[in-house]
Amino acid sequence: MRLSIFPLPGAILFPGLQLPLHLFEPRYRALVSDALARDRRIAMIQPQERGDGAPLYSVGCVGKIGEFEALDDGRYNIVLEGESRFRLLRELDVSTPFRQVEGELIEDPEDQVLSSVERAGLEGEARLFADAQGYSVDWDSVTRLDDETLVNGVSQIAPFDSAAKQALLEAPDLATRCELLVQLMQFFGLHDGNEGGRVTLQ
Repeated sequence: MRLSIFPLPGAILFPGLQLPLHLFEPRYRALVSDALARDRRIAMIQPQERGDGAPLYSVGCVGKIGEFEALDDGRYNIVLEGESRFRLLRELDVSTPFRQVEGELIEDPEDQVLSSVERAGLEGEARLFADAQGYSVDWDSVTRLDDETLVNGVSQIAPFDSAAKQALLEAPDLATRCELLVQLMQFFGLHDGNEGGRVTLQ
């Protein structure tokens, strides 16, 4: 399938989650305008390095524009709702100002759950990581999240580098992603120094 892409380093989207975006560059304003006129879909995928035309990672996520605000100066504020991961097949030669690719959707296993040991380990490590980073978290809300929303939500918002986020996105199933997420929190949690903030999972 043909996909119009927004290649943004450090930004990943998971199915079932939301990603707020502010688009101001002319090419990405054109991307949003085109998507709104067609099927409202934009594919998020990370470039492997910075710069125009940089090579892309092999897996991204297709999102559908939910909320959007068109500002007077042509900029957009949108909320992208994740629908499905996709695998990049090839980049297309196009005349549009934004890049387009051919991709195939990845069918994720349905109703994935963690064992009680995996869930407890993840929640415990998340608390240590949040404390180390100076985050304020509503843990009552976190405990009510289903396994998939918790794992994917933390994977999406955690302040990991681009390669780490990509590895989480490419994990083949929830248990594998959870195990990798715990390892990353243990590693990055050692490097305290963020100014802290409030983290919300919805």
